Amino acid sequence: MLRFLGLLLVVWLVISVVGAVVKGLFWLTVVGLLFFVATAAIGWNKRETKALPPR
Repeated sequence: MLRFLGLLLVVWLVISVVGAVVKGLFWLTVVGLLFFVATAAIGWNKRETKALPPR
């Protein structure tokens, strides 16, 4: 699952860079950054729950 989230982070980062480089696609940068932050938050949450010892 974390590998998949890492892949998504890379995809969102590439989309953001493409949106910043291509003229007129600023909206693509914004959407890519929003998805990047959301995916990073989900990954951070999954990492924290895995680190806790079982009850």
